[in-house]
Amino acid sequence: MAFGWIDEQAELRRRAGLVRTLRPRPADSPLLDLASNDYLGLARHPEVTEGAAGAARTWGGGSTGSRLVTGTTELHGELERELADFCGVEAALVFSSGYAANLAAVTALAPHGSLIVSDAGNHASLIDGCRLARGATQVVAHADPDAVRKALGTHEGPAVAVSDTVFSVDGDAAPLAGLAEACRAHGAGLVVDDAHGLGVLGDGGRGAPYAAGLAGADDVVVTVTLSKSLGSQGGAVLGPARVIDHLVNAARTFIFDTGLAPAAAGAALAALRLLRREPERAARARAVAGELHARLTAAGLEAVRPDAAVVSVRAPSPEQAVRWAADCRAAGLAVGCFRPPSVPDGVSRLRLTARADLTEGQIERAVRVIGGTRP
Repeated sequence: MAFGWIDEQAELRRRAGLVRTLRPRPADSPLLDLASNDYLGLARHPEVTEGAAGAARTWGGGSTGSRLVTGTTELHGELERELADFCGVEAALVFSSGYAANLAAVTALAPHGSLIVSDAGNHASLIDGCRLARGATQVVAHADPDAVRKALGTHEGPAVAVSDTVFSVDGDAAPLAGLAEACRAHGAGLVVDDAHGLGVLGDGGRGAPYAAGLAGADDVVVTVTLSKSLGSQGGAVLGPARVIDHLVNAARTFIFDTGLAPAAAGAALAALRLLRREPERAARARAVAGELHARLTAAGLEAVRPDAAVVSVRAPSPEQAVRWAADCRAAGLAVGCFRPPSVPDGVSRLRLTARADLTEGQIERAVRVIGGTRP
C-alpha cells in the first residue's frame, strides 16, 4: 500500500510521546504569551501593523515573482539598506524566510571541495544547509572554538564554520570571538545565525556579532530572521557586498523562490525604525529573561541561565513536558514545549520567551503557574 509506512511511524511517535498537532490561535487570545518569539512585543504594535497594511495597499498582496524577475520592489531595497546600516555591515539580502536565508548562506558558501564545521547544537535550518551543500560537513562539540580549530586544521582548501549566535533550545550564546579567532587562524569564513540575537543583544539590539566586535568584518556572514524581534516574517543575509552579490547569483533559495511579500517587508521596516527610536526595548527583553530565570530557580525549578531572551526549564520526560505545557495553558499561560528531535541532547524542556512588554505582574503570574503545574 502506498505510504503504508506512515502508520508505523505515527504509532512509534505516539508511543514515544512525540506526536505534534496544530493548534490555531484566535486573533484575541486570553492566554499570557511566553511561547512566541515576539521578543520586543512589536508584532501587534500599531506602527508595525500599519507598515504592513500600507505596504500591501501600495505594492499589493504579494511580490508577484522571484526577486530577480518582479519580486524586488523599492521597499525591499529600502529594508536591505536600513538592515545593513543598523547591523553595521556592507550589504544585506532579504529572503522569504530565515530558513531560506540559512540554506542560501551555507549552500552558496560551501562549494565542492570545501569543509563546513558545524556546531552540534545548531538549528535545523543550518543543519539542512550543511546537508544540501556540496562541501563536506564535520559536526563538532557545542560552543567549542578549540574543536572548530582542530577540525579546520584537518582540511586544506576553502572552509567555513557555521553556528547559531544564540541557541534556540537553551538560549545560551556562542563564543563568537573565539570562533572568529579559530577561523582566522586557518583562513576560514564564519557564518552565524543571529535569529535570537537581533533586537536583543548588542547596542540597541544590533545583534550578537555587533556586540562581539565582528560587525562589518570581511570574513563574517550573518543571517537573521525578521519574524522574531521585528515581529514580521522573512529573513536576510548580512555581510560583505561581494558575498551578497555572490548569493544573488548562486543561492537557489533566492533565485528560485518568490520574493518576500511587501506587507512583511513593510512591517519589518517599521519595526526596525521603531527599534532605532526605542533602543531600550532590547535591554528590557534581557532584563525580563533574567527576572524569569531568577524567580524560576528560586522556586526550585531547573532553568538554564539565559544569555538573551530564551529561558529553558527542564522537564522529566517528553510526556511530562507535554502535560506540563498543557496544564500551563489550562491555567492561562502559553509556553513552548521542546522535545526530541527538536532538542539535540534528548532532554525535553519548557521553552519560555521573554518579551520586552511583559509587566512585573505578568512575570510573577507566569512563574506562579509554571511552578504550580510542575510534574
